[in-house]
Amino acid sequence: MKPFGWWLRHLHELLESSMARVLEAESLTRRHWQVLNTIALGARTPEEVDAAMAPFVTSEGSMAPKLADLRARGWVAEDGALTTDGLAAHARVEARIQEFRAKSMAGIGDDDYRTTIRTLERCAANLA
Repeated sequence: MKPFGWWLRHLHELLESSMARVLEAESLTRRHWQVLNTIALGARTPEEVDAAMAPFVTSEGSMAPKLADLRARGWVAEDGALTTDGLAAHARVEARIQEFRAKSMAGIGDDDYRTTIRTLERCAANLA
């Protein structure tokens, strides 16, 4: 049986590579998707986007370059809201993301999922 850490790393790599394949149809990265979704959820300024994505901003710096790219595509208006094209793009990508999530969770019941999350939370708390 492989150790816990091996499975965490393996799953992380599979999630990252699978997500990249889902997003490549729109020439997006995972961070692009996160910025697009953050705007769809109501963020309007670069500061609001960075605040909502604080864990990633710490490691990557500001999300401003991703936001600028989405603006250049015509998906984000000057006021920070999604344009009609941006709303359509968000809907397309969100549908793909939902399919990806469903595939990754196939065969895993609610009880197993909750147990896994509680186990991961406990491990994190033990090490924090």
